[in-house]
Amino acid sequence: MMLPATAMAANGIAMHRDPGCGCCEKWAAQVRRQFGHSVQIIDDARRNVLQRKLGVPADLASCHTAIIDGMAFEGHVPIADMKRALAQHPKGVRGLAVAGMPMGSPGMEMPGMKAQPYDVIAFGAAGRRVFAHHGG
Repeated sequence: MMLPATAMAANGIAMHRDPGCGCCEKWAAQVRRQFGHSVQIIDDARRNVLQRKLGVPADLASCHTAIIDGMAFEGHVPIADMKRALAQHPKGVRGLAVAGMPMGSPGMEMPGMKAQPYDVIAFGAAGRRVFAHHGG
């Protein structure tokens, strides 16, 4: 599958986001720090087209979509889970997603607020499965 040129950043990660979303920048900052890659932030009002091309299930769609080595990372996916997926390249998995914007997920931390439990969902030709669970 061919991806738009903007989907792949030459020296880092391309992150397509809803224009003006502030939490996306917080997530990108964590990726820069923990993943050691630059992040190109692309304001993309038509990101849903990219999500469809990448096979992101509509009910798992979130505020930003990142692409690394052909894998899609939708929403506030923890960096450790991204690294594990990229190292393992699980058969039939196109990407990982965190639906919604759970409090306490990367980029959604708020001082004094308790983190919500959430699942990281692997999706692709193999269907869906819980890849990781965080909190609670």
